[in-house]
Amino acid sequence: MKTYMMKTDPLTGENYLEVYLRGQQILTDPFLNKASAFSEEERLNLGLNGLLRSSISTLEEQSLRSYNMFLKKPDDMEKYIFLQGLLNRNETLFYHLLTNNLIEMLPIVYTPTVGKACMQLSHIMREYRGIYISPENIGNIDEIFQGISLPQVYLIVVTDGERILGLGDLGSDGMGIPVGKINLYVAAAGLHPACCLPITLDLGTNNENLLNDPLYLGYKKKRLTGKEYDEFVEKFVLGVKRNFPNVLLQWEDFAKHNAFKLLERYKDRILSFNDDIQGTGAVALSALMTAMKIKNEKFRDQRFVIGGMGQAGTGIADNIYNMLIEEGLTDEEARDRIFAFDMPGLVMEDSPGFTEPVNRYAKTRAQVEGWKLKTPGKITIYDIVLNAKATVLIGVTASSGLFDKDILAQMALNTERPVIFALSNPTHKSECTPQEVAAATNGKGLTATGSPFAPFEYNGKEIITSQSNNMFVFPGMGLGALVSRATRITNRMFIKASETLASLVTEEQRSKNMLLPDLNDIRNVSFHIAKAVAIEARDSGLGRLITDEQYEYVIKNAQWQPAYYSFRPGSTSKL
Repeated sequence: MKTYMMKTDPLTGENYLEVYLRGQQILTDPFLNKASAFSEEERLNLGLNGLLRSSISTLEEQSLRSYNMFLKKPDDMEKYIFLQGLLNRNETLFYHLLTNNLIEMLPIVYTPTVGKACMQLSHIMREYRGIYISPENIGNIDEIFQGISLPQVYLIVVTDGERILGLGDLGSDGMGIPVGKINLYVAAAGLHPACCLPITLDLGTNNENLLNDPLYLGYKKKRLTGKEYDEFVEKFVLGVKRNFPNVLLQWEDFAKHNAFKLLERYKDRILSFNDDIQGTGAVALSALMTAMKIKNEKFRDQRFVIGGMGQAGTGIADNIYNMLIEEGLTDEEARDRIFAFDMPGLVMEDSPGFTEPVNRYAKTRAQVEGWKLKTPGKITIYDIVLNAKATVLIGVTASSGLFDKDILAQMALNTERPVIFALSNPTHKSECTPQEVAAATNGKGLTATGSPFAPFEYNGKEIITSQSNNMFVFPGMGLGALVSRATRITNRMFIKASETLASLVTEEQRSKNMLLPDLNDIRNVSFHIAKAVAIEARDSGLGRLITDEQYEYVIKNAQWQPAYYSFRPGSTSKL
């Protein structure tokens, strides 16, 4: 049931929306509602006379009014509720406000505030957004998809709510994550909001607090698992392919035991990727590429220690491995340079509980024979750093202070310019601080963090710590894959994204120890990544056969800027 269609006037060349709603119906449609910005002609032709006050506002005036209201909210949660309310009333105004204040509002629409919102979503729910697929309605998936009012769907962000950020199983209250991720796709890359659909697979929850909460709005049963889970997801993917054959499907915040399985199962069957695995790895890889430029060394010269082998840690390890292979190493040589650490210690060939994505980095007993250990029989992260002679140390463990003075000091002894990434969120979970790295390495350590840290001065030099934010890669990856009409997303596309991102860090930024560009430049970053991804898709036989210059034009043209379209009445018989 489409509510509007994009049209072009053959006489004037004017782009406009042919609208099939009238009066109050238009004002309740978040993409069509322009509120006080409707022109006199639109008010007359669309049955809006008498429903609006007489003054006509510009989008900029509306945005200023909304920003002033935003500033009056007493805390971040109230700001989140306000912005979600604005999104559900007037999408164009919401995105105009967000894109013009992205750095300020990013922590509100996404981490960390979105996590707090997901923990309360059933209690603060005002309006529904997106689609919820459950065991009760999966049999009607075609009917559900065909009832969507969007004219086209090119991007779906889907979660099953089992591992929302670091908060665990939040059931269908995890919908805040797909909604927030789409906010970033639109703001950072310029995907058109009318082409983006957030979906939650509401498969139940094992969170007893939610099951016992009378206000919880989700499917109040234990989670589907095993064969039932697999069959459900298969029906979902087939439904997506039938109804949206040109869509990009992003898997978001699935638990590790399902995330790797689904990525592997569907990567060649539908255009898709997992940002928690591949996006996180690509941004970290880009920061490492910049670090290598500063060190004037190659990846093959490094010894990598990665702590925390969940989706993020495994994704980072895989991207480092792929880069080592790119530099000409064999499989064995590449794996020998990567040391994986998790709660039980160094990942060994006989370590219990790890699956294949982690086990590929397991060490044999022979490889650690003769290591000097602080405590015999137990290999700590300090022991790994010491014995492996680590030059790169990466943490995604959510263990505050894990990289202590002894570990940081040993890193400084191992190499002149140690690379130390403390990527856990939020700030109080960071494995160390940039100031601690600077103190332990005499300011020579190269650092990236998962949470934002303020610039600081060390020995008279300003040091700016780059935040390894997935937003640097996934919006451009999505845009590039879509405009090239790629049939699948490959490891080479992510490597090209990482290389492009690293190339955008200026010499001046590198002199301040920045390993990633300024986030304020995210639209330009997304453009360049989209172009690199599209060209890689073409050159690998997976994308459109057009020139580099044509791709530049297509991508720039695809980057939507929040602005109001002109409306013309269409036939209401199309409803």
